Order: sequence, then structure tokens, then C-alpha cells
Amino acid sequence: MSHSVDNAVSAVRTYIEQHRAAFLDDLVDWLRIPSVSAQPEHASDVRCSADWLAAELKETGFPTVEVWPTPGAPAVFAEWPSGDPQAPTVLVYGHHDVQPAAREDGWSSEPFEPVVRENRLYARGAADDKGQVFFHTLGVRAHLAATGRTAPAVNLKLLIEGEEESGSPHFRALVEERAGRLAADAVIVSDTGMWSADTPTVCTGMRGLAECEIRLHGPDQDIHSGSFGGAVPNPATAVARLVSALHDEHARVTVPGFYDGVVELTDRERELFAELPFDERQWLRTAQSYAAHGEAGYTTLERVWARPTAEVNGIGGGYQGPGSKTIVPSSAMVKLSFRLVAGQDPDHVEKAVRAWVTEQVPEGVRCEIVFAPATRPCLTPLDHPALRSVARAMGRAFGAPVRFTREGGSGPAADLQEVLGAPVLFLGISVPSDGWHAPDEKVELDLLLKGAETSAHLWGDLAEHWSHVP
Repeated sequence: MSHSVDNAVSAVRTYIEQHRAAFLDDLVDWLRIPSVSAQPEHASDVRCSADWLAAELKETGFPTVEVWPTPGAPAVFAEWPSGDPQAPTVLVYGHHDVQPAAREDGWSSEPFEPVVRENRLYARGAADDKGQVFFHTLGVRAHLAATGRTAPAVNLKLLIEGEEESGSPHFRALVEERAGRLAADAVIVSDTGMWSADTPTVCTGMRGLAECEIRLHGPDQDIHSGSFGGAVPNPATAVARLVSALHDEHARVTVPGFYDGVVELTDRERELFAELPFDERQWLRTAQSYAAHGEAGYTTLERVWARPTAEVNGIGGGYQGPGSKTIVPSSAMVKLSFRLVAGQDPDHVEKAVRAWVTEQVPEGVRCEIVFAPATRPCLTPLDHPALRSVARAMGRAFGAPVRFTREGGSGPAADLQEVLGAPVLFLGISVPSDGWHAPDEKVELDLLLKGAETSAHLWGDLAEHWSHVP
């Protein structure tokens, strides 16, 4: 690094270390609010969480801070103009709601009474996602202190939603309604993680999600298998055959048109995935599974991050109790989910699945298919200049080479990309051991502060290199 970059890194790190204690005290206060969006009895806590964050953002220096109501839980919006007419506009996304948690679930301490043990902060929301939202407040202050600026180098906006852990049911409508206020040149999502504490990584994309429930109906009621079996169609058999036909012998999805538009991995992406220190045996132990399996021709990481899938999430029909009940059941069901990758259109996938199911169902069986609202996939190319800014900022904070990953899961980031027409970049510092959605969720305090350092470096780097962004 150059002398000026060294000075900037030192100035940012010094500021963050000096303000570490106050930052953590404030975060602990926020973590005490049980903002569980999935439980109606905590609706007032979710509103309290939004109000708490809004007050903290005002204290940080954001001149515009608003709590935006939705038909569900409120979101928080903040804006801090750069003052430079040439500066890019960047929107940071995160969420302030959390998963349900109770001591009896297996927590070593009360989930909403944060505790620090061995330089780790344990509390529900510590990593997902309050800690990763909150490091931006320390980051922007460090950015100002290190540069002598009175406003960020970019036009900085924040949108922190309150329903992510409930599936973001009102998020897209909110983004569409407020698209003018949310307009941005780039979106930074801080609701993700990195490979490990020793291997800092930047996520370049997330898969989308389409899911459905299929119900097959045969006789109007359960009927005697001795009197009618073999002479009328059995919906449970039809469901079993449907599931059996979903994949071929190479574990590829057989639905015609399912792979239409899929953006294939480049050779460079495959090389970068292969460079990661991936231990498949350890990964299997984490999954509590005994063997890797999936689409032929792809590695495990490629399957999880960059290939579309079809999974059976649940199946049932007929008698489930002890002993026997010799019937032809009146109905059976299966729940399917489809993880989608860049280039796939959820609407197209839904139509293809509906047409395929209709062809598979035998005569005399009535079919009902209900799809849930879909989540679109998103992907940022490796050579995008804004992605390079994120990688440089993280590299300065961590003092180590930054590698690239993707996320196998899904989130609302693609709605921001689609509605706002802006590239989505991912900045997260959580590691797999942080236990998202599990008992004893925690965040590594050293990594949390590295997140603040990354945020502090990012705004100046984006502003400096924005003229090169297409």
C-alpha cells in the first residue's frame, strides 16, 4: 500500500479503537430489544427497534432520518448528501428484526440479554443483522474523522427493513412506492457473511427462490383398498411418481425450460471457487450428512452457489398413524422449492413447473398448485468497478487478500437491484460459526470492528473510482 493509504488505514483504525467501547455499549442496548417480526406479541418491540435506530442515526449525523410504516413492521430510512454534485449515491440495506429466541431453545444465556465471552458478543441479532447494520454508524464516523470531511464522500442512504425474518412480505411494495427516495447508483447489502476469520471474502451474488405446494386429489374420501385398489387412481402414488420424475440420473431437473437463461460459471469463477480452503468432510459434518450429492459435472461449492436446484421440502398423504389402514387416500401433497440463479425468471419457472406437473398427473386425479411470492436471483460480475471498491476496502481493513464467494440462500436484495436498476454488492463480516437463527448466536468483536473499518474505507474508494463505473 502507498504511504497515503497506510496513513488512512492507521487513522481509521485508531478512531475505531478509541470509540470501540461506546459503540459496543450502544449495540448492546439495541440487542436488548426483542424485535421478533414473526411473533405478533413483539410488534411493539419491532416498532421500538425502528425508533431506537432512527434516533441513533440522527445522533450519528444523518440529517434526514425517517421511520417508514408498512402494512407490517416499519423500516428505517436515512440519508446524508455528500455535497459533491459528482458523487455517486450508495444505498446500504439491512434489517433490524430478528428470529424468535428463548432460553429454553438451548441458549447458554438469555438471548436478549447480551453477554461478552472470549471477545464474542452473544445475543439474538448480534450477527443477523443488527451488528452488521450498526457497524456502518461507526464506519461513517471513522470515515469523516480520517478524511476531515463534514459529509460522506458519497451520497449515503440507508434502508433498514423490519420484516426480513418474516419473508419481507411488504418489502418490494415499499421499494416500488419509495423508489424515488431510494434511487441509487449502487446497493450495499450488509446481511451476509464471509468464508472465515482467516479468509475474508466478498459475496458476489445470491440465488433466488420459487416455492410451491402441490395437492393431488383422487376419490372424494378415503376408500377401501380391497374394494377399489388397483381400479382407481391413487393420489399418493401419483405424488411419489411426480417426485421420482423431478430429476434425471445426473441429478438435473427434468422440468422442460427450467434451465432457460441460466448464466453459466466462467472459467475464472470456477478457479476462484477452487482456491477457497474448502473441506468437504467438515462441511458434511456441519450439514450432519454422510455424502455429497448433486448435479453431475459441478463441485459442491458450484452446486450450492451457482446452480439452480429443485428440492422436495415435504411430502405426505394417506394414513400416517400406527399400524395399518388399508385405504386409497383421497389426497396427497408435496412441497417443492426451486433455488434460482442469475438469468432465470421466476415467472417463467412457475409456468414451466405448472405445465410439467399437469403432464405428470394421471387422468382421474385433480391437481392444485399454489406458488408463494418469488425472490429473484442477483449477481454482480467480478470485473464490476464497484465490486472492486468493496474488495479493496475490505483488503485494507483486514490486511489480507480478499477472495470471492456467492450465497446459496436467498434474500430481498434482488428486489432492490430490479426496482432501482442498481448493482448489488455484499459487505458482510459474519462467519459460519456465528449461528444465525440458532441458539447462542454471536458475533466476533474483532470482525465486527473490521466491518466498521471496511465501511470507513469504502465510501472514499467508491467516490474516487466512480468515474470508471459503466
